[in-house]
Amino acid sequence: MGRYLLTALRVSLLTIVLVGVLYPLLITGLGQLCFPFQANGSLLTTGGTLRGSALIGQPFSAPGYFHPRPSAAGAGYDPLSSGGSNLGPTSQVLHDRVAADVAQARTDNPGLDTVPADMVTTSASGLDPDISPANAYAQAARVAQARGVPAMDITALVTRCVTGRQWGFLGEPRVNVVHLNQALDAAYGATGR
Repeated sequence: MGRYLLTALRVSLLTIVLVGVLYPLLITGLGQLCFPFQANGSLLTTGGTLRGSALIGQPFSAPGYFHPRPSAAGAGYDPLSSGGSNLGPTSQVLHDRVAADVAQARTDNPGLDTVPADMVTTSASGLDPDISPANAYAQAARVAQARGVPAMDITALVTRCVTGRQWGFLGEPRVNVVHLNQALDAAYGATGR
């Protein structure tokens, strides 16, 4: 019996060292060597100041910035409260919130005929950093007017910031709002968020 117990302890200790220590160190080292930006949280800086992560949405509400999609994560983009609203398509609460958001989108963006779905609906995590190109183009006139810049310049900036499908076939084209707003600040100067 003691022999089997000693063997089991040795195998357990070996497994702990291999899977609990060596493997994580190897993967962390490879991540730092091959993908340092991603391994460190895809952090974005401007002038040496940390501005956020390209992986987590951030609230922008000033008219001179592109706005992200609504967040259901706590008070908005709170990674500790990540998750959807879990409201179904027959929910009156969801219907009322979306109707109010559509009205607000039309007020914020005069002349907007069609409101893109991601302008008024939350993502599954509530932390989505990306919006659709249609959403970004719908906001371009407002941003241009607020900054006193020709609308076609802002539209061209949006076009440069569109990321295509991953590997050409996965997902949909998208625009990272933080990257877009950083490019906006680099081109036309910073304003209040």
